[in-house]
Amino acid sequence: MFLAFIIALIGALLFSALSLPIPWLIGPIFSVLIAQFFIKDRLRWPATLRNTGLIIVGVAIGQQFDFALFSDFQSLMLFMVIVNILLFLFCLGIAWGISRTTGLTFKTAVAANVPGGLSQLVLFAEEEGDVNLTAVTYFHIVRVLGVVLLIPFLVSGNVAGGASIPLTMDVWQAVLLIILSAALVPIGQKLKLPVAHFLTPIIVVIALKLFSIDTPTMPSDVLHIAQLLIGTYIGLLLKPATLRLPAKVLVGGVLSTIAMIVLTYGTSLLIAEFLNLSFATSFLSTAPGGLDQMGLLAAAVKADISVVTVFQLFRLLFIFLCILPLIKWIYREREKELS
Repeated sequence: MFLAFIIALIGALLFSALSLPIPWLIGPIFSVLIAQFFIKDRLRWPATLRNTGLIIVGVAIGQQFDFALFSDFQSLMLFMVIVNILLFLFCLGIAWGISRTTGLTFKTAVAANVPGGLSQLVLFAEEEGDVNLTAVTYFHIVRVLGVVLLIPFLVSGNVAGGASIPLTMDVWQAVLLIILSAALVPIGQKLKLPVAHFLTPIIVVIALKLFSIDTPTMPSDVLHIAQLLIGTYIGLLLKPATLRLPAKVLVGGVLSTIAMIVLTYGTSLLIAEFLNLSFATSFLSTAPGGLDQMGLLAAAVKADISVVTVFQLFRLLFIFLCILPLIKWIYREREKELS
């Protein structure tokens, strides 16, 4: 763990010195990812540290949530439905092509290409049993890495992390708020909230704001720590052993990620025009990454966090309440016919 931390810190400081976008997130991802090819089976980073980072980012996003977003919610809902239906149809097309060219089953290809959260889709693959778990994991890891590494360069001219806010009394108030949010995460897990470590703090802070309770601004130094905690975990996701998959599957994962980013680019231009949003906001709202990663990037590049969070949350709920149950039902019916 200490070795992983040192490598991640070196990456963050190097990217910061080079004034690259979001250095405290992207730097650790790059450095830890590359280090695994030279330091085999030694680096560790428990999910607890990643979850701590998610709680901090969740609190920061909740602080910036704007209730004015819901004044024109009907138009927003219409676009969210249209975008997600088009995205799902596009994913089905990609899944069909992947299954035909790689030898993976269509069910595996669908699970690999639906842009939900990494952990949630991997869990779905584990539960189904007849899905190639390694292939699904690889596709989603490649998508997370591709989106997190590429998008900052597309949506920002030069986001190097911003000025540091000194350790004042606000820091200790922020720490208390983080502890409160962490204590309430088990409730979010019992309520089956997607990415509970991320959504629970958002809901907690929004609830405090509804009761007109002031919350302290999250110091940028604390956010840097959160980004490092998350970035190190993401960097460790892609293990060298995963690359032992057939070459067609490896190439398919990269091509599907590129195809989805291209689709996102086109739809985000339309959404930015019709809803009068910045390109960064519309792009992160429709990008095929997880809710937590896109929320973190939105906070880093000064996009409209409220819009990004609502769009990504709607997609997550749409996939897990509509798409995945539909896939299960279709295959259950097919199995009944075959039996």
